[in-house]
Amino acid sequence: MRAIPTAIPDVIALYPKVFGDDRGFFYESFNQKVFQEATGLDVTFVQDNHSKSARNVLRGLHYQVQHPQGKLVRVVQGEVFDVAVDIRKGSKTYGKWVGELLSAENKRQLWIPPGLAHGFVVLSETAEFLYKTTDYYAPAHERCIAWNDPDLAIDWQLVGEPLLSAKDAAGQRFKDAVGE
Repeated sequence: MRAIPTAIPDVIALYPKVFGDDRGFFYESFNQKVFQEATGLDVTFVQDNHSKSARNVLRGLHYQVQHPQGKLVRVVQGEVFDVAVDIRKGSKTYGKWVGELLSAENKRQLWIPPGLAHGFVVLSETAEFLYKTTDYYAPAHERCIAWNDPDLAIDWQLVGEPLLSAKDAAGQRFKDAVGE
């Protein structure tokens, strides 16, 4: 596994070693020892989540004000544009975002540490998205930053309008959301 820091150095793109031939492929999607050696991180995952979404579904930008979650994310069917926003006050990259194309084809993963907001948009007809979290989902502490916040100016690579949940459509401005 290769671990490559992004423009927000704590957000790490992970490239697994894939063994393939005319029968198909094999790779370890997660190995605690390999993850720790590649990233230098000693984290414990407590929950796995799996979602399926249609083209242009945009989920996020989510974070938890208490029980922040680190996330290791990947796509097992389709393609998404995955985004992390640094909301850690005092961070050198506070208010910055990074995005990565994650797909079943490229098998990339993205490590998003606690203290960042996270979201993704589906670029293929459908996509199945998996993520491991370092803390449990705490709906009372979940918050949402508006996907189209002008201060963040995220290029979501959308073609058409996003499909949003009511919660995501009501996301707060970045400057208001992180002021809690």
